[in-house]
Amino acid sequence: MRLLIVFLLFIFSSTLVGQELPPIKNYTPKEYNGEFQNWGITQSPSKNIYVANHTSLLEFDGSKWHQYKLPTSPVIRSVMAVGDKIYTGSYREFGFWTKKANGELAYTSLSQKMETPISEDEEFWDIVVLDQWVLFQSLDRIYIYDNLESSFKVIEAKSDKANMGVVNNNVYFQIAKEGLFTIQNGEAQLVSNDPVFTKEPIVGLYGVGNDLLILTESSRFYRYDSETVTPWETAMDDLNIKLYSSIRLNDSSFVLGSISNGFYHLSPDGETIIRNIDQEKGLNNNTVLSLFEDAENNLWLGLDNGIATVNLYSPFNEYVDKLGNLGLVYAALNHEGHLYLGTNQGLFYRRTASQDPFRLIDGTQGQVWNLQLLDSTIFCGHNNGTFIIEENRAELISDYPGTWGVKPIKGHNNLLLQGNYNGLSILEKVDGFWKFRNAIDGFTISSRFFEMDSLQVVVDHEKKGLYFIELDPSFREVKQVTNVERIGHSSNIFSFQDELYYKTNAAIYNIDGENDIALDSTLTQMIFNESNGQISIIIPEDSEQRLWFFTDYGIQYVTQSTLSNKLSTSHISIPKDIRANLGVSGFENISKISDFKYLIGSSNGFVSLDLTKVEPSKQEVQINSIYFGSYQELSNKAPTDSNRTFVHANNNIRFEYSVPEFDKYTEVRYQYKMENLYEGWSEWSENTDVTFKNLSFGDYIFTIRAMVGNNLSSNTASYSFTISRPWYLSDLALLAYTMAVLLIFIVVHRLYKNYYRRKQESLIKQNHKELERRELEEKERIAQIQTEKLQNEIDNKNRELAISTMSLVKKNKFLSSLKSQLKEVPNKDRNIRTVIREIDQNINSEDDWKFFEDAFNNADKDFLKRIKSKHDSLTNNDLRLCAYLRLNLSSKEIAPLLNISVKSVEMKRYRLRKKFDLPHHDNLIDYILNF
Repeated sequence: MRLLIVFLLFIFSSTLVGQELPPIKNYTPKEYNGEFQNWGITQSPSKNIYVANHTSLLEFDGSKWHQYKLPTSPVIRSVMAVGDKIYTGSYREFGFWTKKANGELAYTSLSQKMETPISEDEEFWDIVVLDQWVLFQSLDRIYIYDNLESSFKVIEAKSDKANMGVVNNNVYFQIAKEGLFTIQNGEAQLVSNDPVFTKEPIVGLYGVGNDLLILTESSRFYRYDSETVTPWETAMDDLNIKLYSSIRLNDSSFVLGSISNGFYHLSPDGETIIRNIDQEKGLNNNTVLSLFEDAENNLWLGLDNGIATVNLYSPFNEYVDKLGNLGLVYAALNHEGHLYLGTNQGLFYRRTASQDPFRLIDGTQGQVWNLQLLDSTIFCGHNNGTFIIEENRAELISDYPGTWGVKPIKGHNNLLLQGNYNGLSILEKVDGFWKFRNAIDGFTISSRFFEMDSLQVVVDHEKKGLYFIELDPSFREVKQVTNVERIGHSSNIFSFQDELYYKTNAAIYNIDGENDIALDSTLTQMIFNESNGQISIIIPEDSEQRLWFFTDYGIQYVTQSTLSNKLSTSHISIPKDIRANLGVSGFENISKISDFKYLIGSSNGFVSLDLTKVEPSKQEVQINSIYFGSYQELSNKAPTDSNRTFVHANNNIRFEYSVPEFDKYTEVRYQYKMENLYEGWSEWSENTDVTFKNLSFGDYIFTIRAMVGNNLSSNTASYSFTISRPWYLSDLALLAYTMAVLLIFIVVHRLYKNYYRRKQESLIKQNHKELERRELEEKERIAQIQTEKLQNEIDNKNRELAISTMSLVKKNKFLSSLKSQLKEVPNKDRNIRTVIREIDQNINSEDDWKFFEDAFNNADKDFLKRIKSKHDSLTNNDLRLCAYLRLNLSSKEIAPLLNISVKSVEMKRYRLRKKFDLPHHDNLIDYILNF
């Protein structure tokens, strides 16, 4: 039992159920901001998509979803776009929508114009337009509206499912239990009451030549030739499927929408089910309520939960490994009816033309790096070494680890060169079998990218640069290795048209030897340009027909014209989010699996590319909405026609634009310019709106263009508008400003005139004051001169006083000395005594004192009077002593002047202190000097 369980688990893990499917894009209710159920889909001539989304009408411009509700918000069951009108049928209401000048839809009711009342609970499930008539079908009636005469015709037609078909300009419909009818002269006319038409609801009515092809709810087709009803056998007959909707595509194939199994795509002859896609294979829901084919042949599905777009004719098909058992695809190879996938989990295979599950080839678990077909033998480069693959079997012929790839050696058909994790090795064919021969000694650098010519091998290492290796003739050892430092990162080498090239992150170089690595300007200019962004490694085809590489915006290839031998490049658009999923950076891979069909490995499966289906897009860009308002809120919507004027308060404008492109693999980028604001075009961006704030007044022209895939949109959309002057710059305001300026000029002129007059008066006053100041300065200078003169006189007086004082001192000293000498004479005669008396008289001469007093008063006016008035007890001798002390004379100098001894002078000074009543600590001299 355990062995059985292990075996079953192995079988489950090695079997991957999957199917290549066209690209599917799902829109959830959250994305389109609506309800779950979608009852009808249509497209206007502007290529916008309209959806009857339960309680609202949805509009999709390729970028944004817009929602419109009826005044009474009933459930909308049907929708049909004809010309500039969008007809809708809803609960007890039908009418049409038209675009207003600002791009919004406005509703006009037709049912309210009828005289015939609508039945209770009547809903309109289908709309058909034929010439001037619009037919609205409910489960009870068909209302025919004549657009020319604005009249109505009502046909009673009870049915279990409202479904009308137009075949050869005739309208066909079913009445429950009565049969198939048509309309003749405004009346219902029975076509056939065959049981096929009376017992089972019809979900499709189509034409086959002059016959009718009828599809019933049980997925059975019937052919009616105006007489008999015969079954039309299809691949659906053996399936017990209940249908809800159907459509015949432009290629005459059929799409059948089921209630619980998604949709079935049936071939035109009905014999083949091309595909069945349900929720497991990519849809959001299994119930298909409505179907529509748009102008680009995309299939739209209105689901019970969401909306889906299927790009049935896309050049891409997707194989999604939802369980993750397949892993990241690194290599692919188609050989002898088998498709092989090398992944990080092993080598898988299946029959090429089938949708059989992929199966793991036993023994190849692990990382597969490379698959190559050399001389009808498949070599698998693996983490464990090298395998040879024969159908579903793998044989490990070399356990030398990490085989990157295998290259033939010219002139040695029995030898192959391998690039490995740890250098280079040789495979040898012995007796018809390949086996490992030897590792090449002398070189141990990982050799993922390598090329060989004769005995020389060139190896590119991402970090270390190029290695030029010369091998010995036996291919067993390296004779010489020359390393050339790398020129750039993201590099690899490749061979194209018998030339060896070296690719870096910025250029392509031609290699013709270690000393001859030259820039190839042609390939560099073709591959590296600003619009590509980052460039992957270069992937050459084995046949060297094309050089493939991945860019930020898709994949490109370089090929040579067979007529002119000139190289050209072709771009295939892939959106960034899908491009990011196509392999690990540096390990991108694309493999040719048949003529013009390629397989691109991805992180969860692979994507197939059919070059025969690649066609340039011819889409137009359109400006959808223009919003304007204040800086904080752009809530107003402007008409979309040009030559509009906005008040300056609304100088903030947002433009919304789009391209109605619904291909999942076609990326749309936009570029705009605003004349009179910016010079030139903006950078390419995926944003579908742009806002300009605080625009200055003036005229502007906004222009938008789009890059749809790799093709410019077939048009550029423009919008011209004017921002009016603000009120403060209006003509009236400018006139007021002019008057104000003139008034200000006059006022300023007068003010200046008054100012200069006052300034002149002020200058005159200032000059008068200056003259007065100068007169005062002159008087002061004169007074100063007089003062200096008086001071000089005082100084002279003081000098005279000092001279006279010193003269008196000298005279008295001399007389005192003479008197002393005379007194010493022993015998004094009369004459001597007379001389002594004369001397005494001169020493005490009042005339000398009078002379001194006059000089002293001139030098120090009124001192003696002042001190006498304060101390009236002073005698003349006291006054003399005060005068001498005022002159700061010492006691020794005073003694001769008073003709007394120094001791007596001290005694006089003491008595003078008493008369002044001076305290003990006060100095007598200071007192007299400061008096």
